[in-house]
Amino acid sequence: MSTAYLDCFSGISGDMTLGALLHAGLKQEFLLSELEKLNLSGYRIEIQSSKRGSISGNSVEVIIDKNQPVRNLHDILAIIDGSRLPHEVKEKSSRIFQLLAKAEAEVHNVEISSVHFHEVGAVDAVIDIVGAVIGMESLGIHKIIASPVNVGSGIVKTAHGILPVPAPATVSLLQGKPTYAGGISMELTTPTGAAILAGLVQEFRDQPLMKVERIGYGLGKADPPGWPNCLRILIGEENNPDRDLCWMIESNIDDMNPEIYGFVMERLFDQGALDVFLTPIIMKKGRPATRISVLSPAGMEDALVKIIFHETTAIGVRRYSVERDKLERKIVGVETHYGEIPVKIAYLGKDMVNLSPEYEACRKLASENKVPLKQVYNEALSAARRIYE
Repeated sequence: MSTAYLDCFSGISGDMTLGALLHAGLKQEFLLSELEKLNLSGYRIEIQSSKRGSISGNSVEVIIDKNQPVRNLHDILAIIDGSRLPHEVKEKSSRIFQLLAKAEAEVHNVEISSVHFHEVGAVDAVIDIVGAVIGMESLGIHKIIASPVNVGSGIVKTAHGILPVPAPATVSLLQGKPTYAGGISMELTTPTGAAILAGLVQEFRDQPLMKVERIGYGLGKADPPGWPNCLRILIGEENNPDRDLCWMIESNIDDMNPEIYGFVMERLFDQGALDVFLTPIIMKKGRPATRISVLSPAGMEDALVKIIFHETTAIGVRRYSVERDKLERKIVGVETHYGEIPVKIAYLGKDMVNLSPEYEACRKLASENKVPLKQVYNEALSAARRIYE
């Protein structure tokens, strides 16, 4: 299981991500065969070796051969869900599209169901996003870290008219994450690239101490003179991949309607919180209260604190750094009477220490088969134990 470091010195886009993964070792034949499972037609993919500046890498272009229907978020999610792709690829791809649609909806002040993906090109975006997830899974990448993101500057022509760079949707997707503009005046980070970062990256920081085993360069469409317009991906093993530094943010609240907590937790998770939990406590003068605790990746704590202040009655928070130890995990599919169910397996070194069927898959099959959820869950657990214990 490997860590990928996305070096966004010239920003990121969907095609740059796909090109970097191919240059780093993703097999072209495997990628194309997996993308066929989407049952999309009317397009072809051109993959070429080229240069940007003095750097060699791969460029990827999705060429549309026939007119495509206008697609909204529901249409895109239906294509992904109805495909024969693995559960993990479907789940991550859908999450990225939901983040992208949410950002576009907020920027243009429309309902998320009304967002049409003409701006990012529906087929282009599906291939880039789903392809990126396929590539990460194929190369065994379990953790993704990104550098601060160069977003570019200037203006860009879009279906919505002239927009500033970075585009408003890009700004929304990267809110709370480290960004900057430098080097050249052009759009370096697209909304699709920003959505991939928002949906897949666990940490934004400088390159960790790691043994690099694969290097890939994904080339952007533009080739400005004197500027290496590409995304670099480094893949390898961290010296200590099972431990990272996080921040714990806490506040004690005794004067808020408890119905609000559910919404607050959703907002915090959407912004990138690793965990959010509530603890009943007793404060001074015997007042019952609730402690809200938020586990934040390094570099995102300020954005999460803002949400607490905006959405709750808290007037102060505490924050302190914590180290998080994590078990190595992988997800496998097991066959049951009700269908295939993904099961998460956790390892301590070489020892398997935990098996956990995916709740959403169990819930869906229980509903479809009209049987108790615990029955589906227990059968998936038994099937996994027969194979892996």
